[in-house]
Amino acid sequence: MMKVIETPISPFLQNAPIAFCEETRESIFIDPGDEIERLIDASSSNFLKPKYICLTHGHIDHAGAALKLSKALNLPIIGPHFDDKFLLDTLEIQGTMYGIQAKVFSPSQWLKDNDSINFGNESLRVSHCPGHTPGHVIFINDKSKIIIAGDVIFQGSIGRTDLPLGNHQDLINSIKKHVLTLEDDYLIYSGHGNVTNIGHERSTNPFLVDA
Repeated sequence: MMKVIETPISPFLQNAPIAFCEETRESIFIDPGDEIERLIDASSSNFLKPKYICLTHGHIDHAGAALKLSKALNLPIIGPHFDDKFLLDTLEIQGTMYGIQAKVFSPSQWLKDNDSINFGNESLRVSHCPGHTPGHVIFINDKSKIIIAGDVIFQGSIGRTDLPLGNHQDLINSIKKHVLTLEDDYLIYSGHGNVTNIGHERSTNPFLVDA
């Protein structure tokens, strides 16, 4: 089964999940925005074997420390979708604005809809979910019924769309197509806040009443 460790980091309390295969201990870092020492410690204390760094989108609190972590552990960076290239190209500017040191980089691989990321005995299905950013992706493990949602959906809320190239209707459409079509017992690990599930958000999230 796939398990998830959440380690809140950065001034934004970004959850920076680490997903791992319970059988093999192979793992991936997801959205390392800052404080890589805490992430490395969480990985080593759980005897994990990191394979990749994966990004849901290009905002500083999710991607700011990806290059530093990549160099520290010699790991490739995968994702997000190419449509977030403009955000990765401005990481240093974002860092100056929000107080997080960052360097510009290009990932080893851009992701697209229906790609797969494999580690240990686990596989994550990639869904392109524009709205919060144009190149946002989420990661879905159907075997364990887990979604790594980044800033697409939160407990009782959804991602903001007032940042560059955000689009509210695109985000609602993404949630309808890629999240609400799944069963209610899928767990949602969001970029900020508590773990929730699809059933709870379907019935209580005020942004999804009409969805």
